[in-house]
Amino acid sequence: EKEIWNRERLSLQKSLKQADAELSKLRAELRSEAFLRELGSDTDNAVLRRIYGKYLRAESFRKALIYQKKYLLLLLGGFQECEEATLALIARMGGQPSYTGLEIITHHSKGFTRFRSAVRVSIAISR
Repeated sequence: EKEIWNRERLSLQKSLKQADAELSKLRAELRSEAFLRELGSDTDNAVLRRIYGKYLRAESFRKALIYQKKYLLLLLGGFQECEEATLALIARMGGQPSYTGLEIITHHSKGFTRFRSAVRVSIAISR
C-alpha cells in the first residue's frame, strides 16, 4: 500500500510540475500578446519590422563601406611609401628623376588644395 501511495504521489508531483510549466508558458504568451496589442495591429507591426530590417541592412552596408575605405587608405599609404622609397633610391643612384621626395612632384597651390579639401568635405557630408 505504501508503494502505491508513493507512485501516486510521484505522478501527482510530475503532473503538478507540468501544470506549473504550462502556466508559466501561458503567462509569457499572454504578456507577449498584450505587448503586441499595445504596439498596434499586425500590419503596423509588420511594417515596423520591415522598416527596421531595412535600417539594419543599410547600417550593415555603411559599416562595410567604412571598413573598405580604411583598408583602401591603408593600401594607398603603403603604395605611396613604396614609391617614395623607390624615388629616393633612384635619386641616390644619380638617375632621373633627381627628386628626394614627393613634395616637388605633388606641389599644388594653396587655393587648389583648399578647393579639393572643400569638395572632399562636401562629398563626405552627402554620403
